[in-house]
Amino acid sequence: MSARLQLPRVYPIIDAAQFRGEPSAILQFAGNLITAGATFIQYRDKSQDIPRILSCARELQRVTRDRATLIINDRTDLCLAADAGGVHLGQDDLSPAATRRIFTASEQNAPAGRKLWIGFSTHNMDQVREADQMPVDYIAVGPVFATAAKANPDPVIGLDGLRQARAATTKPLVAIGGITRKNCREVMEAGADSVAVITDLLGSPAKAFAEFLRVLG
Repeated sequence: MSARLQLPRVYPIIDAAQFRGEPSAILQFAGNLITAGATFIQYRDKSQDIPRILSCARELQRVTRDRATLIINDRTDLCLAADAGGVHLGQDDLSPAATRRIFTASEQNAPAGRKLWIGFSTHNMDQVREADQMPVDYIAVGPVFATAAKANPDPVIGLDGLRQARAATTKPLVAIGGITRKNCREVMEAGADSVAVITDLLGSPAKAFAEFLRVLG
């Protein structure tokens, strides 16, 4: 990993479930975020409807190309098939080491300077320490606060858990879980490089994103 990822302060996650998988709504939402200044967007679809996920990912890449980096949740293969900018892996997905090998081969056949990013989810200190030794570009940790974005969320780690994670790694750190415009500043002050947001962007994404940026200065 010769290049170090410079994370934006706000990392929007587009959860297809929030849009009932409707591609036009998802694309409009992404466009609004980009207009408001988003430069790093994750697409998450847990439906297992692979053709739909790939189709939407390709359309999102068309919208984000040269404007924002698109990260695909879970699936290394769909990331490559959609020509996206990277993948965000969970604990039960293809390993970061295997993904890095695949990405390295892809980068060698791509235009000069092409870099594919890998993010990795962690939920406790043991996982953070393990991730620190993995070939990942950033580590996500959480949930920091209670969240309704997942059906069976992991235990809340709180701000103290986030501080411990910050002390355990020098890799870029993304805080996730229950983060809003009201609490994002204290999350950043606890050591996060970026805050991942799902729910608090819904409704008025451009306005909400701009307010996040204002709060975070």
